[in-house]
Amino acid sequence: MVGKPQIKLEKEDHQRDAEFVKALHGSSVEAQGGFAAMLSKDKDAKKLAVDEYFKHFDKKTAENETDADREARVAEYATLTKHYYNLATDLYEYGWGQCFHFCRYSPGENFYQAIARHEHFLAANIGIKPSMKVLDVGCGVGGPAREIAKFTDAHITGLNNNDYQIARATRYAVREGLSGQLKFVKGDFMQMSFPDNSFDAVYAIEATVHAPKLVGVYSEIYRVLKPGGVFGVYEWLMTDEYDNNNLEHRDIRLAIEEGNGISNMVTISEGLEAMKDAGFDLLHHEDLAARPDRIPWYWPIAGEMKYMQTYLDFFTVFRMTHVARSMVHMFTGCLELVGLAPAGTKKTADSLAKGADGLVAGAKKNLFTPMYLMVGRKPAN
Repeated sequence: MVGKPQIKLEKEDHQRDAEFVKALHGSSVEAQGGFAAMLSKDKDAKKLAVDEYFKHFDKKTAENETDADREARVAEYATLTKHYYNLATDLYEYGWGQCFHFCRYSPGENFYQAIARHEHFLAANIGIKPSMKVLDVGCGVGGPAREIAKFTDAHITGLNNNDYQIARATRYAVREGLSGQLKFVKGDFMQMSFPDNSFDAVYAIEATVHAPKLVGVYSEIYRVLKPGGVFGVYEWLMTDEYDNNNLEHRDIRLAIEEGNGISNMVTISEGLEAMKDAGFDLLHHEDLAARPDRIPWYWPIAGEMKYMQTYLDFFTVFRMTHVARSMVHMFTGCLELVGLAPAGTKKTADSLAKGADGLVAGAKKNLFTPMYLMVGRKPAN
C-alpha cells in the first residue's frame, strides 16, 4: 500500500457535530424510508458536507494519486467518515436496508435471512452469551446490534461517530422494544471514552476499515475488552494479490475508498499484523469470501438477478442493477434541478455506484474481500 502515515487523532467536538447534524438532517431522522429522508436536508449544510467529503477524491485517479493525497485523507479520517455517512446513510437504507454489510448466501435463502445469518455466525464465533456486556464498534443505524441482541439476549452498546445514525438507531430500538437491551454512544473508535476492561466481548462488522490505522482501533478495542474476552471482526481488506504498482489495481482500490468513505485500506497480511500488534491471541482467521459458495457475496451489488432466491429479493436487488442506477441518476438529477432535492444528492448516488463497481471488480479479480474474519482473545493475565 502507499506509505504508512503517522496518525494524529482528530480532536472530538460533540457539540459542533450535533449542531451540524441538526442543521443538515432536521426532522428527517423521523422519516420512515431512506428516500423520503433524502429530500428534506438543508441545502447549505448538504453542500458543505459534499464539498468536505469530495475534496479528498475529486479529480483523483490511479495515475495522479500521491502519498500526500492519502495522508490528507488519513489526517481527517473522522471528519471524512462522518460526512460520508451524513451523505450516504439515507441511500444505504433506501437501497440495502438497515444492516450496512455484505454476507454469504445459501440456496433458497432470501436476502434478509442471509444478512441475519452472517450476524449470527459472528456472534457464535465470539461466544456471545445472555447478559454479556458487548460492544458493537461502528454500529451504523443499529441493524446488526438489534439482531444480535435478539439472537443472544446480550446487552449491546453501539459506538458511532455519526449523530444522525445514532438518532436513527435509537429510534429503531425503541420501535422494536429493545431500548432496555441496547444503548448507542457517540464517539471516535480510535479514542473511546469507555474505561479499561469494560466489555465481555466486542465485535465490528465492516466498520473498522474506516480507521486511519487498524492497529490503532484494534488497540482501543483491546483496552476496553475484559481480560479473557474475545473480539471478532469482519474486515474489509485488499488481498495479498493486490499490487499497488498496478494501475488497474490502484484504480479499483481508489473506487472502493471513494464510494465507501475509506481513508486508508490495507491488505490481509497488514490486518493480521495489526491484530497481533494490538496484543490479541489470534484464535481464527479466514477469508469467508474465498469459500466455494455457489452464490457469490457480491451478486446483489452486481445486479446479477440470476442468483435471486425468492421473489422478495427482487425489490432489494433491482435497485442495484445498472438500469435502476441509471434511473436514480436521472431522477435525482431532475429533483435537484427543480429544487426538490439538495445539490449533491446525485453526486453522492453516483459515487456509491462507482464504489459498488469497484467492489465487484475487486472481488472478481480476487483483489478485495469485505468479510475477512478475525477472532482474537485478550490474554487473561
